[in-house]
Amino acid sequence: MSKTKVLVVTQEMEPYTIAKDISTTVRALAPHLQRNKMEIRVLMPRYGTINERRHRLHEVVRLSGMNIIVDDNDFPLIIKVASLQDKSTRMQVYFLDNEDFFKRKFVHTDKAGKYFDDNADRSIFFCKGVIETVKKFGWPPDIIHCHGWMTSLIPFYLRTAYATEPLFQDSKIVYSLYQEGAEDNLDEDFAMKASINALSEEDLAPFMNGDKPDVHAGALKYADAVIKGTSELNEHNASLLEGLEIPVLDVQGEEAPAASVEFYHSLLEEEVAE
Repeated sequence: MSKTKVLVVTQEMEPYTIAKDISTTVRALAPHLQRNKMEIRVLMPRYGTINERRHRLHEVVRLSGMNIIVDDNDFPLIIKVASLQDKSTRMQVYFLDNEDFFKRKFVHTDKAGKYFDDNADRSIFFCKGVIETVKKFGWPPDIIHCHGWMTSLIPFYLRTAYATEPLFQDSKIVYSLYQEGAEDNLDEDFAMKASINALSEEDLAPFMNGDKPDVHAGALKYADAVIKGTSELNEHNASLLEGLEIPVLDVQGEEAPAASVEFYHSLLEEEVAE
């Protein structure tokens, strides 16, 4: 019997970014999946805050060299990789890099704490880059687990622009909903910039609330399941979980890795039953 393949897409992960809900959750989850005989790939941005020498990142030449289009401009995608040791488990983490978007020595805000004006562009580049990188892997994931607002377009892209891509035909998409902040500071051109291939700005309507981006709502519209990754959500984000017709798992902290594995299995069993 082949191993369950899990693609973990995250905007943050310890020890590469500081300890917050997302980074600590993914740091605990990824090695737990591997110890439970799952085959995993972890993809995240290569922020300028990450010390390449300390963490021993190196470029994966066979995966690099693609260009990703954002707002009609081409941006080169560089893929780097590092090995992360966790007890008896060693796993590889892949980093998506681009000088325009990720060279700066900050993650989502500048030195003064102001959110970057191009955070939407950075998210679009990352989401498109993740899908194209997995295509280059030639590796069909059973589960695609997205963590953080920067990953919110992945469910949409996979269910629309990439709907006929054989690699993702049987994938179940899980979106973890966290309480963050950067997603509330995206520019109103988000939907226009995020359109892809034959899709239009109107196709991204689920990602907009009036003229304001609502990326979590859009992600949940196209996901197969959701995990409440933060115990306390603001009123709006909490309301997104009400009345959903997809499975919802409310789990955080030490229980999250084991509960996530069970959740994955339940989703895949549903697929078999169907």
